[in-house]
Amino acid sequence: MPEVEILCRRLGERTTGRTLAKLELASLSALKTFDPPLRALEGRGFSGVHRRGKYVCIDLSGEWLVLNLARSGWIKWRDRFGAGAPKLGRGPLALRARLDDGSGFDVTEMSTEKRLAIWATHDPSEIEAVATLGPEPLDPAFTRERLGALLASEKGDLKHALSHQSLVAGVGNAYSDEALHAARLSPFKPAAKLTGDELTRLYDGLVGVLHEAVVRAADLDLDELKDGKRTGMRVHARTGQPCPVCGDTIREVSFATRSLQYCPTCQTGGKPLADRRLSRLLK
Repeated sequence: MPEVEILCRRLGERTTGRTLAKLELASLSALKTFDPPLRALEGRGFSGVHRRGKYVCIDLSGEWLVLNLARSGWIKWRDRFGAGAPKLGRGPLALRARLDDGSGFDVTEMSTEKRLAIWATHDPSEIEAVATLGPEPLDPAFTRERLGALLASEKGDLKHALSHQSLVAGVGNAYSDEALHAARLSPFKPAAKLTGDELTRLYDGLVGVLHEAVVRAADLDLDELKDGKRTGMRVHARTGQPCPVCGDTIREVSFATRSLQYCPTCQTGGKPLADRRLSRLLK
């Protein structure tokens, strides 16, 4: 979410006052709507670029282009395009947006998972995945008490709860790892069974980690955001490296399509977690 926040700001800065001249779809599977058609957005002026959770919502004079970049999607700015049209189904390109001054951006997905999604819509709230998003953790209305109320009805663990977009919008896999490390909590602690002190630590860790990441990303250009995310991570994607807080080795729990990272000393009382889907503390 922090990177998408700055991505929206950068994209908004570059598109303000411009008109969308042409949209060229390169991945049929990515487009999730047919009414309005993509061509209905052409010729409209850019009114702003907004973030909702991890969704990029581009306001085109009252009609909207909404993007879910998923795990491996991104937006690449182009100062100038060549004359040729993109080839359907070839390479990572999913959508090309050409502006009236010859500049524009490519929406790409580097993975074979093909989870990137594109919508043309009259209102982002018409998209079910957007309409059902939970509260934004950086919203001033998101308080410690609000987080506690959300977690109180959860039956799963903290890792699942924080990654669940309908509970809290925009946190996801990477920053849930970071927030739990900052809070010194096990990813498999039951979400509904936090003490008052644990809830405070989780709230402070979650909001603090996200705020720091937004501030860090604000110094980066659009093309630097994707790689810049990794430099600020303390445990996520750092398996085998020393914990920057205590020096213990960062461990990993792998699942079918994702993994989590944590520090045993900081988060699980020094006990490593079993690396299996139904993970629990090793005896």
